[in-house]
Amino acid sequence: MKKGSVVLIGVLAVIVLLVLALVGTYNGLVTQKEAVQKAQSQISTQLQRRADLIPNFVATVKGYSDYEQKTYTAVTEARAAVAKASTVQEQSAANDELNRAISVWVNAVTEAYPDLKASEQYIALETELAGTENRIAVARKDYNDAAESYNIAVKRFPRNLIAGMFGFGQVDYFESQAGTESVPQVSFD
Repeated sequence: MKKGSVVLIGVLAVIVLLVLALVGTYNGLVTQKEAVQKAQSQISTQLQRRADLIPNFVATVKGYSDYEQKTYTAVTEARAAVAKASTVQEQSAANDELNRAISVWVNAVTEAYPDLKASEQYIALETELAGTENRIAVARKDYNDAAESYNIAVKRFPRNLIAGMFGFGQVDYFESQAGTESVPQVSFD
């Protein structure tokens, strides 16, 4: 074999290895980006689940009282905002507003109508909402874990070069809005 052929084979081998590394890195970033999007979808699913439970909760309470329209309107508007939210920031803000509205509304109604707390339907819906809140917390954690893994991959060398070439940017974490560090206190006593 000629020396030129050996060099050419060596160069081709290096090029093939670089292409394989590029493809592997690209596919890895695509997989991680999809994991982030799947996790965000889980948050959306759980927020929608909670929003879907609220009309039943409202109907149950409505059967017991003529509660204050202003408070009900706030809950309804916050629920609609959750349904319209598409980005992580919008979901976070809408979720926090819905938490506040539900807290105020439930406290006002249960204090005014203590016999409501004994309703089986009310208790079942209360349990469903509590379970949904737990699912939302888990979905947020899973999203932030996927976002962290993806963001690290996008920042690390040499993946950051490939990520930049193909438009893979960092994603935002799901964070609560300022002032919502504490969980709304909902009292059913």
